[in-house]
Amino acid sequence: MKILVTGGAGFIGGNFVHYMVNKYPEDQIVNLDLLTYAGNLETLKPVEDKPNYSFVKGDIADRPFIMDLFEKEKFDVVVNFAAESHVDRSITNPGLFVQTNVLGTQVLLDASRAYGVKRYHQVSTDEVYGDLPLDRPDLFFTEETPIHTSSPYSASKASADLFVLAYYRTFGMPVTVSRCSNNYGPYHFPEKLIPLMISRALADESLPVYGKGENVRDWLHVSDHCAAIDLIIRKGTVGEVYNIGGHNERTNLEVVKTILKALGKPESLIQYVTDRPGHDRRYAIDPTKIESQLGWKPQYTFDTGIEMTIQWYLDNQDWWKHILSGEYSNYFEKMYGGRLQGGERG
Repeated sequence: MKILVTGGAGFIGGNFVHYMVNKYPEDQIVNLDLLTYAGNLETLKPVEDKPNYSFVKGDIADRPFIMDLFEKEKFDVVVNFAAESHVDRSITNPGLFVQTNVLGTQVLLDASRAYGVKRYHQVSTDEVYGDLPLDRPDLFFTEETPIHTSSPYSASKASADLFVLAYYRTFGMPVTVSRCSNNYGPYHFPEKLIPLMISRALADESLPVYGKGENVRDWLHVSDHCAAIDLIIRKGTVGEVYNIGGHNERTNLEVVKTILKALGKPESLIQYVTDRPGHDRRYAIDPTKIESQLGWKPQYTFDTGIEMTIQWYLDNQDWWKHILSGEYSNYFEKMYGGRLQGGERG
């Protein structure tokens, strides 16, 4: 198969590219990424010379470019990770999120329909469901939970999901959607909670925690997420939504204290800051559907996964220090500048 992975230089997309390139050497994996601020080609160093991997720089919202790419490549499967994904950034610039997350998805759907893609998979988020009360630990998001968005980010992702499902209903397109809980693991961009806390703790800098740190997230190791998506695109039922959760609920404060303890740093580094507008209180996913129908089970508990993740950041400090310094943004030119123009195959 020839599989297009959009947003494959980001955190989850990059891990998915690693997973697919190594697990399926007979498949061709094409990574399309615009390399905006969170796209980092250094994440792909371990696979960039593999014969079944190639990189294309481009924008999923650029209709002529996307149509031309699909005509040339004849993709069998499209997995769309490409998205603006930071809630705080969506509050300051909602329009950018509409452009990439909604219009970009619609362009990909049109191209997939025009060129006979056999499976289009949309990678979404549990944030489309809104949040759950902290005092009701018995409540979970299921695939039947109504959409109730809290931020421009989650609204843009929900809009994209609805377009995907509408193309199934209207045009009979072979689509699936997955909605995951918070991911963590290797190659996570340092502005997100876990890598941010690790990098700042190692530098003995203050650790900013929203409000009182009581917000609860269900943490999913990125490798478990990749395995789930792989199952869905191969065995999932067309037109269905699958929730992917890790059974690992923790408050933000618990996560931060776990990191400090593992690094031998004092809790006095914690600094409570004003909460973000509309901050969701609790996310918790019921993954019964994917577990019962496709046989997926998470392999990582949070305790084992966070220990491995912290160790990865200790062992790969050059990777995240390049991001903090801005050096990572020059990698595309180093790798491809002399032998291709943006948008051509690498």
